[in-house]
Amino acid sequence: MRKGFAMKILIAGLGSIGRRHFRNLVALGEKDIVLYRTHKATLSDDELAGYPVETDLAEALKKHQPQAVIVANPTALHMDVAIPAAQAGCAVLLEKPIAEDLSRVDELRSAAQKNGNRILVGFQFRFHPTLNKAKELIEAGALGKILSVHAHWGEYLPNWHPWEDYRASYAARDDLGGGVVRTLTHPLDYLRFFLGEVVSLQAFQGHISLLELSGVEDVAEIGLKFASGAIGGVHVNYFQRPAVHRLEIVGAAGTLRWDNADGTLIHFQMPDVFGGTYPQPAAAIETRYPLPDGFERNQLFVAQTQHFLKVAAGESAPICTLEDGVRALEMALAATRSTSP
Repeated sequence: MRKGFAMKILIAGLGSIGRRHFRNLVALGEKDIVLYRTHKATLSDDELAGYPVETDLAEALKKHQPQAVIVANPTALHMDVAIPAAQAGCAVLLEKPIAEDLSRVDELRSAAQKNGNRILVGFQFRFHPTLNKAKELIEAGALGKILSVHAHWGEYLPNWHPWEDYRASYAARDDLGGGVVRTLTHPLDYLRFFLGEVVSLQAFQGHISLLELSGVEDVAEIGLKFASGAIGGVHVNYFQRPAVHRLEIVGAAGTLRWDNADGTLIHFQMPDVFGGTYPQPAAAIETRYPLPDGFERNQLFVAQTQHFLKVAAGESAPICTLEDGVRALEMALAATRSTSP
């Protein structure tokens, strides 16, 4: 890929996810990397030695003229980087959620036209092998008509980044675009990726634990109705120990169960009891799809980065588009606005 084509890449934000992108780019052999930062990250700078650092974005874009920009700063600052980068003609990898609200989405859409709509939104679970197997089975009709779905993701926020005070992190602060719904928007994206558009959403949400948060929720139960007629829900929280991330999709002819703990997807295939003549309920046929040997979580991000490099080089269209990111944010904001009757 890209033989003879040297790409200059600017990374905005050097917190946890920014460092991951940096390390993955280096591991993939990318050498021409520019770092844009505000020097507020709490991690060591030792690994960054030798790479140019800029603190003024306009100057960085003008001086270095990168072909690609990775937006990995706090959510509330995403648009401050993504819009100028797109206006400069750069391909953009925009971390999720794309912003804290929708106020500047049209401005980014307009800017995206100048870069050939080369904006990839960073929902890395779109690159998960067994989740993609689930999508394949759904599209092949293996479950029959999809009837219901439920995703559950609970984690303990103070454990996310042990090296920093969780109370100061973007995830815990409204002014930085945090809150559990916006921060853990992955299920909203991958359920829409699997099942199509959501036409109705209702939610309960609030701050109910003893976690010290600044104006954001720590739990939400989000009810979804899809255009297909399927009914489902997403549960997310900041206080669960041990962490859980599971998915179940129920169809008329079978069920899929996925657990992020080991990445295994289980397909329960049911005989057509409505059309057959079974004297007793028939047993499900169980098929397991494990992760490839040696698979590690970082491979999701590596695959995403490899795809982004192809997008930046004009060799591929984004798997997760700006409009996908907008739709996920719209659903997240609708959930956070929901109140009891």
